[in-house]
Amino acid sequence: MLLVVVEHNAGTITEPGLEALTFGRGFASKLGVDMSAVLIGAADDSAASTAGQYGANEVVVAENALLENFGPEAWGEAIAQLVAKLSPRAMLACGSERGNEVMAQAAARMNMPFVANCADITPGDGGNWTMTRIQWGGSLLEDATLTADVALVTCGLHVIASEPASSPTSPSTTAVAVDIPAELARTIPVDRVVQSAGVTLPTAPVVVGGGRGVGSEEGFAVLEELAELLGGRVGCSRAVTNNGWRPHSDQVGQTGTRIAPEIYIASGISGAIQHWVGAMGSKHILAINTDPEANMVTKANWAVIGDLHKVVPAISEEIRRRRG
Repeated sequence: MLLVVVEHNAGTITEPGLEALTFGRGFASKLGVDMSAVLIGAADDSAASTAGQYGANEVVVAENALLENFGPEAWGEAIAQLVAKLSPRAMLACGSERGNEVMAQAAARMNMPFVANCADITPGDGGNWTMTRIQWGGSLLEDATLTADVALVTCGLHVIASEPASSPTSPSTTAVAVDIPAELARTIPVDRVVQSAGVTLPTAPVVVGGGRGVGSEEGFAVLEELAELLGGRVGCSRAVTNNGWRPHSDQVGQTGTRIAPEIYIASGISGAIQHWVGAMGSKHILAINTDPEANMVTKANWAVIGDLHKVVPAISEEIRRRRG
């Protein structure tokens, strides 16, 4: 059995959860076992149906009143107990901030090794595993070995695009009661404040990025306008946050956010390796730059060589014209 921890938001499976299931299908095939989706504190029928669309043969629901909201210690304890009760060959999650945190919590509680951010995993004999890990945000691949009866691993975030199974399943649902000590509730949120509505930078289908070439904080107004028209979000390079033009939460890169939109519109961004690490998961890239030799231009699917302050407003105007 392969257990895949599926991230969700109030019962709705998130993109990292779908990526874990997609990666898990191939991993389960190598192991020659069925894939079971693990939903912690969620028994939503739509979540179970979605897990089936992505190839899960079973949905295991970890039940405890303290698991209603996410908490890293409580989730880690739940995972540790599921491994003890179900004896899987491996336990997989997506290498998001949440996934890596809860798997590390579980590994520490079981006194077992944990390998994060894998791009490929191959089982061997006698509890020996070989894997390729993503290091330095994707600029380095590391070959590693693991010796463990149960492999505790995460797949790299955006290392694989989420894709439904060619043959969806109708998974059975198994509820497993877990005992969560009351003190583990200390890391469960008791209140939430929505600071911004709409799509987030990691999940946005369109990201309009700006670099040093934008020139100023005020210069981002035209990028905000285009992002709004396309239903996307604005991102930026490290140079922009260093200059105080945008908050760090908008930074795309090795020390910022990794994105995987359908299209990334990189405006005035040179494309240094640190930024490219965060943007390389984009399905398509349009670069707007005055320098035809800029790294981002050479890596892009399409490029417009020109002043972004003229090009971006022209794109926005054309969108409005076509929409009438």
